[in-house]
Amino acid sequence: MSAFDAVVIGAGPNGLVAANHLLDAGRSVLVLEAQPTPGGAVSSDRELGEDFVLDTCSAFYPLAAASPWLQRMRLEEHGLVWRHAPAVLGHPLPDGRWAMLHRDREVTARLLEEQYAGDGDAWLALCEQWDTIGEHLVGALLSPFPPVAHAFGGLTRLRRAGGYGFVRDLLTPLVDFGRTRFGGEAPTLLLGGNAGHADIPLTSPGSTLFGLLMSMLGQTVGFPVPEGGAQQLSAAMVSRLTALGGVLRCDAEVVRIVVESGRASGVVLHDGERIEARTVIADVTAPRLFGGLVPVEELPARVVRGMRGFQLDPGTVKVDWTLSGPVPWASPAPYAPGTFHVSDSVDQMVDSLQKVAARTIPAKPFLLGGQMTTTDPTRSPAGTETVWAYTHVPQEVAHDEGEDGLTGRWDRDECERFADRIQGRIEALAPGFGSRVLGRRVLGPHQFEARDANLIGGAINGGTAQLHQQLVFRPVPGLGRAETGIRGLYLGSASAHPGGGVHGAPGMNAARAALAHDRLRRLVGR
Repeated sequence: MSAFDAVVIGAGPNGLVAANHLLDAGRSVLVLEAQPTPGGAVSSDRELGEDFVLDTCSAFYPLAAASPWLQRMRLEEHGLVWRHAPAVLGHPLPDGRWAMLHRDREVTARLLEEQYAGDGDAWLALCEQWDTIGEHLVGALLSPFPPVAHAFGGLTRLRRAGGYGFVRDLLTPLVDFGRTRFGGEAPTLLLGGNAGHADIPLTSPGSTLFGLLMSMLGQTVGFPVPEGGAQQLSAAMVSRLTALGGVLRCDAEVVRIVVESGRASGVVLHDGERIEARTVIADVTAPRLFGGLVPVEELPARVVRGMRGFQLDPGTVKVDWTLSGPVPWASPAPYAPGTFHVSDSVDQMVDSLQKVAARTIPAKPFLLGGQMTTTDPTRSPAGTETVWAYTHVPQEVAHDEGEDGLTGRWDRDECERFADRIQGRIEALAPGFGSRVLGRRVLGPHQFEARDANLIGGAINGGTAQLHQQLVFRPVPGLGRAETGIRGLYLGSASAHPGGGVHGAPGMNAARAALAHDRLRRLVGR
């Protein structure tokens, strides 16, 4: 029976961040990954041809670029190269206009001003507010709760950022914020589309904070991608881990966490092998950990009660295409965007997201997409393009607003028919898109979960991002930190604060908590 100071379950970004931090502190670390390759949702493949690199799940990484935890790992020394598209985000409209987010805020403002007089200055004023307080907002979101240092820093700058009026703006539903601050529709399309990366309805509090966060990251760090595919980000973290003496084992599924006298003491693998460790960090979604790897009878009562109300985020259907040429947009964008959003209007975007929350599959789903070769030319041969688009779908389907009669089985037939609906949305804005398709792959909720057990029903954020399951309510009321109520066991996945996104904060919070408790144990001699 082997033994390590710490075992990390899962080689996704949070698990790899946690493992690297523990190694930096001089601990011996074993990372166990159930899949044949590391990375979790940060992975790539060539399933549509050797010449075409597809990002299996996540693709663009503004939160990684802004994360202090990933920055201090100096992953560029382990082969990571970031690439940027000419523009961050484009939102094409049926009348030929584009709402554009350029990394240069002056360019963004000029393009917004061309569509509605005054919106350019209003955008720059919003950017100035972010310059004043944004660093502390990001720091607070990526720190353990409560984020004392960044909360204090934010308070010292709050007056210059607009005082309580700015706080009110952050809590205002995004559709109301956009219509109050801007005269035209383009700024709200940009903010709303970025808020749509989470599952917060645009008519609910919290949507403005998330939309502003993502949009301002686009203005500061951009939406970069790893050269050669998302897998290269994971590969750089693995390279650093092994250079520090860490051990990674793939095809090593953990089936149980050993708990003795209220303390985690190791793990058991699918083949019966037991590995001892004083610290176990689980980069595992909350339902897989609580009542899964740890049986209900070994959990604290408050965790058992809290998990009864745990809410997943919606499922996902994603389509990847390889194209013989670039996307034939009916009206070319002023600057080629890496990411694009599809919705005919703000109202249609609001309606689509609300329908998903109401267990309905929209007839005209809101799409988030990426032009990967536009962003990183190494993704496919010159003159071709790799493209993807995804949309959220209900975890439980009550109704299909479209004409396909989808039931939520999400078998191959339903996934392909829904992919036709998604492709039709793009074809309406890019006539001839279908004629350029060389290959198409559809990943539905079941396919995502088969590739990564954390993606339950295609939920990509480890649980809803709505306010009732954030901060001290994540994953259950009263936690809000990496501690689980079982000594030596820490939750280091997106189910923990601050939630989804590739920033490594849940993993770092778990590793820091483990080290702090270990120092305390050594101090008191236990």
